[in-house]
Amino acid sequence: MGMISEFKEFALKSNFVDMATGIVIGGAIGTVVKSLVSDIIMPPIGLALGGIDFSKLAITLQDKVGDKDAVTINYGSFINNLISFLIIMAAIFVIIKAVNSAKAQFEKEEEEKPAEPAKSEVLLEEIRDLLKK
Repeated sequence: MGMISEFKEFALKSNFVDMATGIVIGGAIGTVVKSLVSDIIMPPIGLALGGIDFSKLAITLQDKVGDKDAVTINYGSFINNLISFLIIMAAIFVIIKAVNSAKAQFEKEEEEKPAEPAKSEVLLEEIRDLLKK
């Protein structure tokens, strides 16, 4: 099997497509949650804490010298990103919980359905019934 055909088989498998879709959707959700935290959640929290802008919180290690920018530890951005991460994790937890619940319900319904007999069994039963007559 050639390298191109192996790659084609790999790329077209449903797991690969599902994973790629999940990554794209995850990136989009991450962007929305980051905006939610930075633009909607953190401003009221900062206001309640005395007008603090979390995105600007930083520790300056070295001031700006000439053309060189200041060296800072931006812990306010870290706090924003940490809250974004926690919101995303909570959302993923809820989604996975719902999917697992739906999957368990579907499997329970499948188990409750009586299995249809195989065609060979049905034919054998018909033959038996005909022989009885």
